[in-house]
Formats: sequence, C-alpha cells, structure tokens
Amino acid sequence: MEKIKMNTIVEMDGDEMTRIIWKSIKDELLSPFVELNTEYYDLGLKYRDETNDKVTVEAGEAIKKHRVGVKCATITPNAQRVEEYSLKEMWKSPNGTIRAILDGTVFRAPVLVSGIKPVVKNWSEPITIARHAYGDVYKSTEMRVPQGKAELVFTDKDGKETRETIYDFECDGVLQGQYNKDSSIRSFAHSCFKYALSTNQDLWFSTKDTISKKYDQTFKLIFQEIYENDYKADFEKAGLEYFYTLIDDAVARVIRSKGGYIWACKNYDGDVMSDMVSTAFGSLAMMTSVLVSPDGNYEYEAAHGTVTRHYYRYLEGEKTSTNPIATIFAWSGALRKRGEFDGNKPLMEFADNLEKCSLDVIESGFMTKDLVGLWEGSEATAVTTDEFISLIAERLHKVYGN
Repeated sequence: MEKIKMNTIVEMDGDEMTRIIWKSIKDELLSPFVELNTEYYDLGLKYRDETNDKVTVEAGEAIKKHRVGVKCATITPNAQRVEEYSLKEMWKSPNGTIRAILDGTVFRAPVLVSGIKPVVKNWSEPITIARHAYGDVYKSTEMRVPQGKAELVFTDKDGKETRETIYDFECDGVLQGQYNKDSSIRSFAHSCFKYALSTNQDLWFSTKDTISKKYDQTFKLIFQEIYENDYKADFEKAGLEYFYTLIDDAVARVIRSKGGYIWACKNYDGDVMSDMVSTAFGSLAMMTSVLVSPDGNYEYEAAHGTVTRHYYRYLEGEKTSTNPIATIFAWSGALRKRGEFDGNKPLMEFADNLEKCSLDVIESGFMTKDLVGLWEGSEATAVTTDEFISLIAERLHKVYGN
C-alpha cells in the first residue's frame, strides 16, 4: 500500500516504560501505514535536565504553531528522582509547563470495551472530566495560627485596603487562602464549550455557589455569560445542552446517568472525580487525556504515568505486560485531529481503524494482565505488551492488505 501522507504534528517523547512502548507503537502500528510527519522533542528527564527544561517550552510553543501534539508520559521529579538521575534541580511537571503555555483545559475520558463493565452498572457511554487545572487549593497559601484574629486583606493598585474578618481564633487553628483569575476561568469555559461542540457531547458544569457566593459564583456567572454570548446558538443547532447544577447534585445525577457527556469541574473537584470515573470504568491505563486550548490547539497523551515498576523489570530482561491502550489512543486522537484540520480523510480513517483493531484484540480475549481481573467475557488470555501490539498490527495489516 501507499503510505498515508499527513501534515506535521508535534511529537514529545517521554520516560521509562512508556518510552519503550512509544517506540513499539511507532514501529509496528504507525510507520508501516502512515508517512509520519512529526516535529520531534525529547521530553525524557535526562534531556530536559541537559537543556535546563528549555526543550519543554520549545515543545509547547511548537504546539501553538502546528495546533496538534502527541505526548508520551514523563517523570515529574521528586527528591528521590533528583538523586537517581543526578539532576541539576527538581524540574517542574512538563504537563504543567505545556498547560500554562497553551492556557489549556484537560479532558479525560475512559476507553470502553465489551467484556469490561463499569462498576456503576448503568454507565454505558464514556464520561469525560474537564478539569480546570489552575489556581484554587493547588496554589494556596497556608498557615498554622495561634489564638488571635484572622483577616482577609486586599490592597488595590491605588493602595486602598479592604478587610474582612475570617475568624477570631479562641485556640490554635489553620488558615488557607486561595485564588483564581477571570482570564483563566474564561479560557476554561471557552475550551469546554468548544470541546463539547467538537465531540458532539452535552456539557455539565458544577460548583457550590450557594455556599461560595463570590468565588464559586464567579465561575458560574462567567460560564453562563460566555455560553449566552458565544455558544448558545451553536449548541442549539447541534442539539446539545449546557447544564449547570450544584456539585453535590451533579454527583447524584452522574451516578444515575448512562454517561455520554462532558462534566466540567473546578481544579480540586476535577482531580478527585477523574480518578473516580477512571476507576469505576475499569483502569487508568484505559483513560485518554487531551489538553485543549481556548484558541483550538490540541495535545494528546495517556492519562497514566511512566509505569516505573514495569520499567525496572524490563531493565532486568523481563517481558512485561504493560497496557499500551491509552498511549495508542493518544496517537490515534492526534492523527484524527490532524486529519480533521486538513480534511485528510484517509488519516482520519486510519485513526478509527487503529482504535477498532486495538479494541478487537481485547474483545477477542487477548489482553494485558491488568485487564484480566476485570474481564467478564469468555476466557481471557494474558499477553505481553509486545504480543499485544503484534496482535493489533496483524489486524491492521489485514485491513490495509499489506
């Protein structure tokens, strides 16, 4: 067959076991069928250290240029990693750096497969969590305090002070101050509405504005304003719904629903709910992740980490059974989006075929060890990562007759 041609996407290599899987996916599932056209950046921890993390910034800027990127899982170093890799310093999360460059929102959704049923029995369609990964408790300032008065003090640009008493402590206690910005909330809202339209899904948004009458209400009002002014007509034309409710009501509705929508959450809510959704659907290894900027740039990756435990076993010569589905779907998502932007139907069809062949292998009873315990179909056979990828490749070659 003649290989499918494509325009450029940004490719960001990563660390440990996922780096090994990344190469296998390219060699066996992509290169035989697609004339890969990527602008390559090595975000492996060693090279990030060599470049003083400049390479991560360059990769983020490249996504803004080419509009589509695909990223392998990477290490965010802690003190132990600094020592293990002899790093110059404890570098920041590459995901956080790229997210800040793109001003993007993270959307995470499970990959569903027949034979693995969600814990919540009525969930029949994916639930996508949109997390506003900025500010709030993750950028908060905290204090342990003795007896005394705590105040919230704001000084405007002209030097005028506004004070509010938080609490008169009659004993020791703890304080926390957090913030967010209208500009970031607006970017979050635009990303959510655009992604809902691009995936043809309803959008839910939830906060606790009845309790947080200024902080959470700001989120609610900005979302409503942007919906009314910029997206309502398009939503109605597409037959989609934008729905706001309180976070506790949303949880109850989610549990009783069949799925099939995007659930937008503030930072902490999204952090918690994405883990709940991924676990209830089956496995974090079957969870896709895409970063979407308000101006329409997309970065695809797996939702999980670098699978360090398997990597150490791999270094000892063991054939591991590491699930590559989320990484495969990161590639298929990026290729499909490139195809959508360029009107490249063969590339879009290849992305669909890659996903179908991957799921067909599982549904035929062959899967990595992490899925065997979740399997409710007929007999399941555990295979290594290499064997699993080879089985997908066999099906792809049959589809394309080569």
